[in-house]
Amino acid sequence: MEASGTSNMKFAMNGCIQIGTLDGANVEIREEVGEENFFLFGAQAHEIAGLRKERADGKFVPDERFEEVKEFVRSGAFGSYNYDDLIGSLEGNECFGRADYFLVGKDFPSYIECQEKVDEAYRDQKRWTKMSILNTAGSYKFSSDRTIHEYAKDIWNIEAVEIA
Repeated sequence: MEASGTSNMKFAMNGCIQIGTLDGANVEIREEVGEENFFLFGAQAHEIAGLRKERADGKFVPDERFEEVKEFVRSGAFGSYNYDDLIGSLEGNECFGRADYFLVGKDFPSYIECQEKVDEAYRDQKRWTKMSILNTAGSYKFSSDRTIHEYAKDIWNIEAVEIA
């Protein structure tokens, strides 16, 4: 088991260009690799409470494409597994279901739009390669070497020992 976000940090260190919402480790990753090298979609943190209230008040109107995706999952196209709990977590209100607590339905249109930008960037090999290199270069902050050096200096108050 690893701490939240470390997988995304490893992805960046290995040149992966990420698409994600602005939460958790993605905030730091985007700051380090540069906004232009990270595909951002979805609601911003300051919008979440209002969007959850809107959802709870029944004012949220789901995107038709998202409804189609849920129906496709329900259809059994992915096998005989019962997806009721998954789909139920994306529906309902505060009294029924989880009311899409993580706002997947709200973020879906933004995700589709962002994925189109990913596709466009991928078709431009020069741009994609540059973005990948800059993800690796910008991820130095997540290096265990940097972390250990910083902990040694700032937390443990120890100095490096030279080995002859």
